Amino acid sequence: MANSTEFLRISQLHAYYGESHILHGVDLTVNHGEVVTLLGRNGAGRTTTVKSILGLVGRRTGSVMIDKQETIHWPTHEIAKLGLGYCPEERGIFSALTCEENLMLPPVIAPGGMTVDEIYEMFPNLYERRSSPGTRLSGGEQQMLAVGRILRTGAKCLLLDEISEGLAPVIVQALAKMITALKAKGFTIIMVEQNFRFAAPLADRFYVMEHGQIVEGFSSQELSSKMSMLHEYLGV
Repeated sequence: MANSTEFLRISQLHAYYGESHILHGVDLTVNHGEVVTLLGRNGAGRTTTVKSILGLVGRRTGSVMIDKQETIHWPTHEIAKLGLGYCPEERGIFSALTCEENLMLPPVIAPGGMTVDEIYEMFPNLYERRSSPGTRLSGGEQQMLAVGRILRTGAKCLLLDEISEGLAPVIVQALAKMITALKAKGFTIIMVEQNFRFAAPLADRFYVMEHGQIVEGFSSQELSSKMSMLHEYLGV
């Protein structure tokens, strides 16, 4: 369950890829146990924001406080040890490894990670396909594998980039149930999501991005009153 204890605070975050200045002073907070969704059109800076939390950009300035620790100058592998797991849009499944080998590949970064049996219980499809090559899995199964791989590491904050993209509605429903179950277990989840219908019932709070900046932030209780604004920014 979400509480009012702050897990992440980003202040005046600027991010660069080479000479390209992508983020222009992003400010946002995420509390322990919250599901927070970054909304915006393609190119708005949502993925760069998530990557910047982990230091996966060319250069970043400003402040990224994780569990009260300033991490702006930390290397990515040290930031991950604070309990963060990143699921990129491209998923990163290894074709030469089986489903189960993919699942076992990442190191454990913190105690309390799910066992393989617990992951198979959450994703029965993965148990059935455990001996199949990773890229022989369907898109939905690969997405489940990418998330399951993080859950085994002990990460308690999940950074999920467009996990519903291109998937069949029945798989999207399964992912929604997964996020609801993980939230009930106390996970903190930050989602980059284009599918507003998927994100809307799941998130506690929303941030809307445009041109590398946060243009609006609001809670799920305010959602109905923000629909005209969302239509303007997102076309939903």
